[in-house]
Amino acid sequence: MTDLATPRSLLCERFLGVRARSERLVAPLATEDTVVQPMADVSPPKWHLAHTTWFWEEFVLSVYRSAYRRFHPDYAYLFNSYYDAVGSRTPRPERGFMTRPTLAEVLAYRGAVTEALAEFITTAPDAIYSEAAPRIVLGLAHEEQHQELLLTDLKYILSLSPLAPVYQPLPPGAGPLPPPRPLGWHPLPEGVYTLGAALEDGFAFDNEGPRHKTYLHPVALADRLVTCGEYLAFIAEGNYQRPTHWLSEGWAWVQAQRLRAPLYWQQLDGAWFEFTLHGLQPLDPHRPVGHLSYYEAEAYAAWAGYRLPTEAEWEVAAQTLRKTDATAETVTEPTQLHPTPGPAGDWFACLWQWTGSAYLPYPGFRRQTDALGEYNGKWMVNQWVLRGSALSTPPGHSRPTYRNFFHPDKRWQFTGLRLAR
Repeated sequence: MTDLATPRSLLCERFLGVRARSERLVAPLATEDTVVQPMADVSPPKWHLAHTTWFWEEFVLSVYRSAYRRFHPDYAYLFNSYYDAVGSRTPRPERGFMTRPTLAEVLAYRGAVTEALAEFITTAPDAIYSEAAPRIVLGLAHEEQHQELLLTDLKYILSLSPLAPVYQPLPPGAGPLPPPRPLGWHPLPEGVYTLGAALEDGFAFDNEGPRHKTYLHPVALADRLVTCGEYLAFIAEGNYQRPTHWLSEGWAWVQAQRLRAPLYWQQLDGAWFEFTLHGLQPLDPHRPVGHLSYYEAEAYAAWAGYRLPTEAEWEVAAQTLRKTDATAETVTEPTQLHPTPGPAGDWFACLWQWTGSAYLPYPGFRRQTDALGEYNGKWMVNQWVLRGSALSTPPGHSRPTYRNFFHPDKRWQFTGLRLAR
């Protein structure tokens, strides 16, 4: 991830690369104007392209370029996401009803803003550039977050079609994974540990700090994620039909939704299949199980006789492994948009992992008072932390201190579980 010490030319190159990647993700859709929004959590791909463009226009160009004229007077209303401090916006459940602007118009908007910001990065006076640079670096992380959301939202949208459309064909030679190794454990000794992002580590979101100390009891974390085959055993015992291992709220959710399996799983003629970005595929029992809610992850852990790790335990384990394994954070563009452990295992670039920790501020955390203070801090209620990164996470956008967070019923993201004992 780019930090504030990056030279202007490299920052501009990084900016242009991030912008281009967003458009490449939409390219397989051809004409995307007819894609609608099937649930309130999901936004159409076209909206993501426009919203990330609005972010650059709203928080950089309109602030630091006095002569800048907005591309369209109504785009701020259409493409603001949740920034109450900068004005009203389209209600989230109505984003999918936008028939205009067209995809071509959105791409024209992106092109104009990309050109204006690239010029600003390379030509702005030093004093103005120095003031704007933190927002530019934040904007890069913001767009990378939306690249991930674009893929997860797109998967949900495509899954609703009975035609099981293919976003990207399976790469040649792709097939079932070999059986996983028996479950092993990474022990962490009792002690006081330091958590959170350090300034010298480069960019981090404000919710990743301040650095602070915490005490951990002796614990061991599983050395791999739970697989689809292991989760099938949980289903086979009828655990979606009885409350024994569920939290009360989770059991009420299962009953209300009439659930019998993870999202995207379906049974056809007695065999299990899973919808993927490669279309409908036979369920591979050896792949890590994904698209679980916190409720499902917690219930499985209770059934298996273990628990979910806390976010502190997860971070300490990931930091420890990083020191002993030089490949532990290797992340590349995914060739298979289906949960697949990489050469360094499945801590990163496979599935986000639910923890047993509520999303709360670290000791000493202070929210910003401007509009960008709405970025992370205001969501610190009724949500749970996930750690790691997923196959949908852009390269370079994962680190041991990253705190992802969602409400406990959400499962359209690439989310799995790692056990602790």
